Amino acid sequence: MTGRVTLVGGGPGAIDLLTLRAVRALASADVILHDRLAPTEQLSQWAPQAQFFDVGKRPGHHRVTQESIHQMMLSAAREGNHVVRLKGGDPFVLGRGCEEVAACREAGIPVTVVPGITSAISVPAAAGVPVTARGVSKAFTVISGHDPLSEDELRGLVSLGGTVVILMGVGTMGHTIESLQRLGLPTQTPVCLVEKGYSPQQRILIAPAQRILEVAAQAKVRSPAVMVIGDVVHLAADADDVGRSVLDTSTMPALQRAEEIQLIRSMVGALA
Repeated sequence: MTGRVTLVGGGPGAIDLLTLRAVRALASADVILHDRLAPTEQLSQWAPQAQFFDVGKRPGHHRVTQESIHQMMLSAAREGNHVVRLKGGDPFVLGRGCEEVAACREAGIPVTVVPGITSAISVPAAAGVPVTARGVSKAFTVISGHDPLSEDELRGLVSLGGTVVILMGVGTMGHTIESLQRLGLPTQTPVCLVEKGYSPQQRILIAPAQRILEVAAQAKVRSPAVMVIGDVVHLAADADDVGRSVLDTSTMPALQRAEEIQLIRSMVGALA
């Protein structure tokens, strides 16, 4: 008897941000193939009868190739198992979920998708940063920074305006920020970096575009981190509001630092 596959979005990593449908899928799983950033702390409780396989990719190191993941998923389903492919964030936002669904359909394996909370929106929210805000930004662009952005992509981001959210962009951050400024991004545009969002190690760093690389270097920012560029960053909550965070403006002159923090608080108050 042929089994089935459920592609599950695990959200940004906090276990209580899994959807009810995701939890139900895990409870009935026989085999779980999970990614590095998927919530796995309580998998043995959610899926007590399941076998677990870590197939996560790390920057610069793919321990299990995508083709091998497809084969593992399809082989387990052909044996009659309910296979849950547990991914971080949402399966269809800058992931390879569509390829995995296509592999199942081509093999004749029933497949369903359980959407997850994408880190493109939820991780900025961990810093109190909305990706859109009335009177500030009415559009946002989500783009992968895994590979260096092209001149056309960078020019498009500058000309489109609004909010820019960059995922998987720590390794190419220098190229991105310097190129955006060269192509016309104002140097005082606020930038927010949220490292390890929704984890106990979460850090939030905020600085103008012209200083964010220095701030990030001093803080030794590491992946995973989400970068938000745009005026919505001025709406960030302060550290007391978001918890386990750092409002890092340490490279600003004292007067500018005070003005920046005051601006953030006044704008938050105005929108309350």
